[in-house]
Amino acid sequence: MAKNKAAPHSFVKDGIYYFCRRVPNDLRHHYTSTKISYSLRTRSVTVAASRAQRAAQKLDEYWYHLRVQNSDLPGKHMLRLVQSGAVAAVPTQPGAPTTPSVKLSEAVGIYLKLKGQGRPITFKRAAERSCGYVIDVCGDRDITAYTKADANAFRDDLLKRKLTGSSITRVFGTVRSIINFAASEIGIETTNPFGKVYYDRTAGVEDREPIPLDAIRTLQAECRKLDDDLRWLVALVSDTGMRLAEATGLLKEDLKLDDPIPHVIIREHPWRRLKTAGSARKVPLVGASLWAAHRVNECVTDSAFAFPRYNKTGQTNANSASAALNKWLKPHVPKKASMHSFRHSMRDRLRAVECPADIVDQIGGWQTEGVGHSYGSGYPLEVLAKWMANAA
Repeated sequence: MAKNKAAPHSFVKDGIYYFCRRVPNDLRHHYTSTKISYSLRTRSVTVAASRAQRAAQKLDEYWYHLRVQNSDLPGKHMLRLVQSGAVAAVPTQPGAPTTPSVKLSEAVGIYLKLKGQGRPITFKRAAERSCGYVIDVCGDRDITAYTKADANAFRDDLLKRKLTGSSITRVFGTVRSIINFAASEIGIETTNPFGKVYYDRTAGVEDREPIPLDAIRTLQAECRKLDDDLRWLVALVSDTGMRLAEATGLLKEDLKLDDPIPHVIIREHPWRRLKTAGSARKVPLVGASLWAAHRVNECVTDSAFAFPRYNKTGQTNANSASAALNKWLKPHVPKKASMHSFRHSMRDRLRAVECPADIVDQIGGWQTEGVGHSYGSGYPLEVLAKWMANAA
């Protein structure tokens, strides 16, 4: 790939000019790649040179900003830095009181500093990636300077990226939360333009298929035959309907096998958060899940974790478990099914034995509508175990 001397920081491919700039070594920890490269969308060397020069100038300015943040400068505590949560005061008119101001990139820093404690790395990545999309399209502005037109342009860019409706919803939700949180922290009132943006929320979304009961039985038989930690994990999920991350982050002591009703306690741990407050629960162990829990208890002797393979760092690596298990499942399940489909199947299995909906919700950790359902401590294990046995 030869650089083009007539248009610095660019090269030509199939007659089209591309911008290319290597990321400096001292700033590479801010990026996921060692170089920045994209199409300048022109065949004209003059236009390419102009666009490449502007892009290079913007990068130089931003890299200077990053270096200032990273350097140990006298008076650094007085700078407007996201790490300190500091905000600048912007005068509205000469002689008028100043109002707080914060750019979107700084809002991300405030959000992660206060709400990112103890969260997995994916939480930080989602915040930075979502707001990075906004900055790419609309620029890094004061959070009060974005308009509805900016939000619509942002939506259009996400659609061009061919994101599904559910992915766009997650991105907008993250951006909206960061702006609202930062505005609240610095004490300003603003109408968030990234709310109530129209797009087709069902676009590109495919419903997950439940796994048929006969396929579940076949998989459980294979798990008993192979009898290793990956298959214990599949079996544990198959007859409890737990989320894969919930099962992957269990401690051995969360498996209560000596109680009159064997069960698993699903609770939040520092290495694995729960999706919702209602996800904390007790689920009876029956069928293949009870077998898997006994195998974990018997065979895992050198770790407090039920599945140490996926708990070697400070965070449970449920994504790695998902990739490995879905690959193994693929030949045995319908095309659109995955490990998460066991949850869909469990709900269907409980419906099939006419289990009351609020008991189904308690077993799966799903939210039950209505204020009254938040009162009390829920159904006792004996009741849950009866319905789980019926569905097994």
